[in-house]
Amino acid sequence: MLGAIIGDIVGSVYEYENHKSTEFELFDEECEFTDDTVLTVAVADWLLSDKACTEVELQKKLVDYAKSYIESGYGLHFLMWILHPKKEVGEDGSPIEVRRPYDSYGNGSAMRCSAVGWMFETLEETERVAAISASVTHNHPEGVKGAQATAAAIFMARSGSSKEEIRSYIESKYGYGLNCTCDEIRPIYEYDVTCQGTVPEAIIAFLESTDYESAIRLGVSLGGDTDTLCCITGGIAEAYYKHIPKEMAEKALSYLPEGFVRVLQKMKEETVYGKIVG
Repeated sequence: MLGAIIGDIVGSVYEYENHKSTEFELFDEECEFTDDTVLTVAVADWLLSDKACTEVELQKKLVDYAKSYIESGYGLHFLMWILHPKKEVGEDGSPIEVRRPYDSYGNGSAMRCSAVGWMFETLEETERVAAISASVTHNHPEGVKGAQATAAAIFMARSGSSKEEIRSYIESKYGYGLNCTCDEIRPIYEYDVTCQGTVPEAIIAFLESTDYESAIRLGVSLGGDTDTLCCITGGIAEAYYKHIPKEMAEKALSYLPEGFVRVLQKMKEETVYGKIVG
């Protein structure tokens, strides 16, 4: 999960000024965590506190975290979902606030779901809960698929699957084409905030990498929505390589509020995350 957060922080500088190379300073002085990190931590907190994985509790976590870090760069539709719920009448006649999904296929569903890949004992359960994590907002089939594919890749990576097994499963189950290389993607890839235009590229950056750091560098080099792309890439790479360089981990943690660090620590203490990632 820290792997996803590092991807967000490193990629934050290049989101609107793409850097089509793997050569760059990992932690630029303008780096910061964005909405990707805020909502990644929110989903982790939900999973840790709500063992039934209900949509009601997930909504509460997303709203609480987003409102607490409201300037973190949310998409317009998500921001409207947070700040302007529908006003309806409850069964007892009293006014209630209702937030409904808005048929999004944006990549926000995929960037926030890395904790799902660490939480469960089966791939089937991982995919089921990934769908819940997406569908409270991103209920378009592509939005749900993006979250499921990301969480499935993380589950498979942390469970010992090979890169070829991950590639084959994601291609056959979710229909993403993963046979392009980063060198083929880089010259033509442009800013894209959809799941279908981000998740395949993020997975390819992981597949082509040789270690955690190279995965992040490849992700940045593709361009596009780099903080989100690298958040997805970093989450999968951490699960596969089971190691993040100490200096990268320590630097990233220095950007985070104490509450975020506490959630990460709880993930280590209460899930397989702490037993697998060195």
